[in-house]
Amino acid sequence: MNVENNNSVNREQQIRMLSGWLMLPVVLVLIVGSPAVFIYSIVSGVKAFGHPDWALFAAGLLLELIGIVLACGLFTLQPNEARVLILFGAYKGTVREGGFHWGNPFYSNGSRAGTLASQMAEMEGKLAAAKASRSAGGRSGSIRPSSRNKISLRARTLNGEKLKVNDKRGNPIEIAAIVIWRVQDTAQAAFDVDDYEKYVETQSESALRHLASCYAYDYGEEKEITLRSGVEEVSLALQRELQERLAKAGVTVEEARLTHLAYAPEIAQAMLRRQQAEAVIAARQKIVHGAVSMVDMALKELAEKQVVQLDDERKAAMVSNLMVVLCSESDVHPVVNTGTLYT
Repeated sequence: MNVENNNSVNREQQIRMLSGWLMLPVVLVLIVGSPAVFIYSIVSGVKAFGHPDWALFAAGLLLELIGIVLACGLFTLQPNEARVLILFGAYKGTVREGGFHWGNPFYSNGSRAGTLASQMAEMEGKLAAAKASRSAGGRSGSIRPSSRNKISLRARTLNGEKLKVNDKRGNPIEIAAIVIWRVQDTAQAAFDVDDYEKYVETQSESALRHLASCYAYDYGEEKEITLRSGVEEVSLALQRELQERLAKAGVTVEEARLTHLAYAPEIAQAMLRRQQAEAVIAARQKIVHGAVSMVDMALKELAEKQVVQLDDERKAAMVSNLMVVLCSESDVHPVVNTGTLYT
């Protein structure tokens, strides 16, 4: 049986709203002038008919109601802030221009809680999340305002926690990253995912775990990119993977970079000894290579300038002595031969 997929991707549609400064006088006239109509309907009606003019009184009540309804359409937007307009469940567009605006008063205000108890519970949850964010060093940029479906377009910083994962070679490591992101498409952020801030956190952690498993921590094969030596390449790979994952939520990743990289504590000492041993081996290789080059140069110079003629046995002895002198870690105390070359 074929099931139709209705999860179509939403796209942002930017619209312009009427200036709030144009509607504000109208609203004030309706709200302030309606009581005057009430009073006039009572005074004039009593004088003329002995009772209030009910038609004029109803008109004043209607004008007051209209003024209150129109006042609900006034709203403000700060720079780098947008409002998603939803009318009876249908997406009508997004306002990105900052300032004082007026729109259809029946646009949804984005209130998720209907009762006082649920509103208090939601507020307590936000306060707890804010305290946890501060104690963890600020994982998220800011708490998303749910009032009137407003979405911040500012750049936000996600300072990820340290994760314990296995690298490409199966070694346990600790890794953390910082992600700078912003909302690019408000319609996708509002409708294609349930909570785009939580979505960014979850996908960032998942992408970082996947990235760590694709690279070795260090000591890879020849010309192999590792987490430690290829910081720029790894950061670009993380940014590309995050962009692919977060594109569904209308989020663009401006920068992603590793902030912490270390072996897990249980193998840190062993890996440190390994690093030290490999450093000693590498240093020895350079020392031996340089010593061989210097011995070869000495023999060639002696032969070309005919300073002394050496047979193979004496050349071997000379090479041995020079290698000892050049490769020894401590000072060498030479023995001066006062006899002939062959004694």
